[in-house]
Amino acid sequence: MQEIISVALRTILFYFFIVFLYRIMGKREIAQLGVIDLIISILMAELVAISIEDVEKTVWMTIVPLFLLGGLEVLLAYISVKSRKFRAFFGGKPSLIICNGIVNYREMMSQRYNMDDLLLALRQQEIKDIAEVEYAFLEPNGKLSIFKYNFLKTSSMYPMPLILDGDVNKKTLDFLKKDRYWLEKELAKKSYQVKDIFYAFYKKNKIYIITYKEL
Repeated sequence: MQEIISVALRTILFYFFIVFLYRIMGKREIAQLGVIDLIISILMAELVAISIEDVEKTVWMTIVPLFLLGGLEVLLAYISVKSRKFRAFFGGKPSLIICNGIVNYREMMSQRYNMDDLLLALRQQEIKDIAEVEYAFLEPNGKLSIFKYNFLKTSSMYPMPLILDGDVNKKTLDFLKKDRYWLEKELAKKSYQVKDIFYAFYKKNKIYIITYKEL
């Protein structure tokens, strides 16, 4: 009977403790799990499960590692905000799966994303035919973001990111069949350098720019 009470108390304790940690780590962790978030969540779950089963060990043997994991998550999230390279390495980048109604099979292969996955994602958003989709992006969290054609089914250029946090997006340049020299030349016309740019995107043959000074 004493062991049952101990297990029950530990369960209640760790429930509120995990809720507390997730509140510290932020709402993003609950709504969306990246690679780091998923690993830390699994480790937390394992630590709590072991502690609940092994009532002979003090709860501090679990609370201390949980605090460390929570602190590590907050630290990594902060670094991720400050460094796009770090964010891209651990979190990944969105992939253009459908462009102007045409499936990018090469990108699907590189992401190990098959046609069954694509068709399932389309059905879940009540889309019967790939031809209805103008653009579709496979997000780092595995979700497919879909942009359907407008009523007249006229093509519209998706605002493609050229520069993010001061880093040139080579994929966009490759897609536009341009190079860094072209980009720097276009920026020079407006008296800008890449290092000055927080965000720049390309749409309808024009480059739209947001500088760090404008933030």
